[in-house]
Amino acid sequence: MPKITLMMWYDTQAEEAANLYVSVFKNSKITGISHFPDDSTHGTPGGVMTVDFELDGQQYTALNGGPFFQFNESVSLVVHCKDQEEVDYYWDALIKDGGQESDCGWLKDKFGMSWQITPQILLDYMVDPDPEKAKRVHNAMLTMKKLDVQALQDAYDAK
Repeated sequence: MPKITLMMWYDTQAEEAANLYVSVFKNSKITGISHFPDDSTHGTPGGVMTVDFELDGQQYTALNGGPFFQFNESVSLVVHCKDQEEVDYYWDALIKDGGQESDCGWLKDKFGMSWQITPQILLDYMVDPDPEKAKRVHNAMLTMKKLDVQALQDAYDAK
C-alpha cells in the first residue's frame, strides 16, 4: 500500500506549527527536520525546510515554502472528540495565541490551518435513522461556534 502524508505549506513557521501540534496531541512527536542547502535560492540557506511529525500515529509534513500560498477552509483537520472535555481542550489549545473561531465547530489556528473540533455524538446523531432528530441536531449545530455536547444532546432528545 502506498503511504499518504498530508503536506502543509507555511511561510516560515513550519517548525513552530509542528511543535504546537505535537504539544497538543498525545502520542505525537517530531520525526525529522530537513534544512535548505547553504546555497539555496529558495528559503533561508541552512534554515528549516521541512518538519516531519506524527499526531497520534498519523504522519504529516510541514514545509517552509514562503508566502506564495495560504491555507483556506477547503482543507481541514477533523479532531474526533469523545466528550465536552475533549472538545474544550482541543478548541482552547488550537485557538490560543491568535487563532480564530468560526462556525459549526470550525476554527483556524494561529497559522491559518482549519480544524473541526467534533464530538462523536454529533457524527452519530447526524446519521440517525430518524430524520427529525438529525435535523434538530443539525439546526442546533448551525447556531454554535464551539460545539456544545449538552445542547446537541438536548436537540436530539427534544420532542
